[in-house]
Amino acid sequence: MKAEDIKNLKIAVIGAGYGGAAAAKALSLLGADVTVYEQAPRMGEVGAGIGLRPATMARFRQWGIFDAIANVSSASDYFEILTATGEPIMKDTWPEFGDEKHTYLIHRRDFIEALVGVLPEGMVQLGHRLETIEDKGSRAVLTFTNGTTAEADLVVGADGIKSTVREQLFNDKGPVFSGEHAYRVVISADDAHGMVTDDNLRMYIGKGTKVYLLPLRHRNQMSFDITALNPDSTWSPAITKDELLKTVEGFDERIVAIARGLDMDTVNIRAVYDIDPVENWHTDSVVLMGDAAHSMLHHQGQGANSAIEDAGALADALAQAGSVKEALALFQATRKPVTDELQRISRQGWSEEEVNDVFPGQKPASQQPAEAAKA
Repeated sequence: MKAEDIKNLKIAVIGAGYGGAAAAKALSLLGADVTVYEQAPRMGEVGAGIGLRPATMARFRQWGIFDAIANVSSASDYFEILTATGEPIMKDTWPEFGDEKHTYLIHRRDFIEALVGVLPEGMVQLGHRLETIEDKGSRAVLTFTNGTTAEADLVVGADGIKSTVREQLFNDKGPVFSGEHAYRVVISADDAHGMVTDDNLRMYIGKGTKVYLLPLRHRNQMSFDITALNPDSTWSPAITKDELLKTVEGFDERIVAIARGLDMDTVNIRAVYDIDPVENWHTDSVVLMGDAAHSMLHHQGQGANSAIEDAGALADALAQAGSVKEALALFQATRKPVTDELQRISRQGWSEEEVNDVFPGQKPASQQPAEAAKA
């Protein structure tokens, strides 16, 4: 679209999570009039650590916000998979993207605060929970539970796995339970029993349980994540310390010691869900992105990264296409094949017998195995 047409474009982004905040930044850099509507009364993301891949960091550099993210994260060289008792299975560098070679490990809250912090003041409207969306072809009308309404030429549904936009306009199928729970907590590095020695992510696999250790040395902390088989599909289940300890029986004694020392009141306990692929992401004036479009299991660590890449691809499509309608079709054609595959491989999870590539489909053929992988 021509620059003057984009400047006249009124865009409403539903949700100020990773994808929504990133989309707001990318679209506002094009000159569009962007407003973000967030249901929470105040910003604040609970949870643990995540890894921002080289392709994601390249987008941040393009948008001029690389330093804002890098300043609250740690650069990781590689990812390692080990048995429950610490025997090495695989070690590999991250999928490079241009000059970017590191994955940056960051706390979810720091990430959200950094993203929202680079948006113009007043762009994010808190306390706006979407009640209805009415698609009128070239525009859409939004009604919020606080009684306000808004109209936009383009609505970006970045409202997560339980997306109201998706449910009302595209697909009313609910999230799909994976048969797993995730127990996540951030602890002091001083309580990590010597397991915070560098900035590299490690995963221990054994008996249906995966333990992710993600160092956050810039905080002197570590993100500790246990993903374990459990048939209870309650969205926020309750478990006891003894039940948590049973999931890591037979693991490295340091992992067991960390679990034993946890304050259960600080542990974020969630049943793990994703969604089935959504056939269509857009109308002429409404589009889904991030978890609203393709929520995936966390086994590949690609949820947040996919949302950021969606934001970049959406902005690219608007700049390249002749109209909003054409841009949304281009966006879906660009991103859906990628996220369909990521959803598929994320559902595979990991087991010691199945691991033969840390990053299936995510490394270019030209990227040779690292020396570390041969060690």
